[in-house]
Amino acid sequence: MTPVIDLNADLGESFGAWVLGDDDAMLEVVTSANVACGFHAGDATTLRRTVARAAERGVVVGAQVGYHDLAGFGRRRIDVAPEDLTADVLYQLGALEAMCRVTGTRVRYVKPHGALYTTVAVDEAQAAAVVAAVAAYDRSLPLLGLPGSALLAAAAAEGLPTVAEAFADRGYDADGRLVSRREPGALVTDPAEVADRVVRMVRERRVTAVDGTDVTIAADSVCVHGDTPGAVAVATAVRDALAHAGVGLRPFAGP
Repeated sequence: MTPVIDLNADLGESFGAWVLGDDDAMLEVVTSANVACGFHAGDATTLRRTVARAAERGVVVGAQVGYHDLAGFGRRRIDVAPEDLTADVLYQLGALEAMCRVTGTRVRYVKPHGALYTTVAVDEAQAAAVVAAVAAYDRSLPLLGLPGSALLAAAAAEGLPTVAEAFADRGYDADGRLVSRREPGALVTDPAEVADRVVRMVRERRVTAVDGTDVTIAADSVCVHGDTPGAVAVATAVRDALAHAGVGLRPFAGP
């Protein structure tokens, strides 16, 4: 049977006069778009334009929810009360859903962003708060997260769909966790190297950690960050390498 994988990217992260990444080009490559919801990045016009163009290209839209941290791009952990975090996630889901509704698409999954992503991988209270928001909003929405994370465990316990994710352009440690962006080896930017990594992730379910050891990684979606240097070239190289390796691309959440 031909293996298939979803290819996702973080998009819609421009804000006002600040332009981040090339969303139009990335939407020609990926199958799923993790669209910012205005808390860590993205303004209303950017969100509406991004989901409209995703709909035009048949790219599935997911809500990329984050901490209320525009100044820090959502990459600073915030010790927010669970009740407040649940409300914040609901607020972001509603905002993006409105933009989707008027452009002919809908939110099909949820993925935390940045510091929230890494926090809910290990913090059970914050993970449960995110899950509570999704369960209250729409229990059919899958949660996209790190394999073995507290988030996916909490979602599964609540009976919500879960999808394990791998990262094309991020370094892994020997425990299968992402290397902090403050540490050496956090980012992999060479298109050919990233493409080879992803093919191995899909074909062999393994990736080489920063210490040289092999880590088992089972995922149904692979992320290429839209703000990584040369993101379009990286994503294109990944897509081409997967096709050459006989791997099909298909969104996990459906059209």
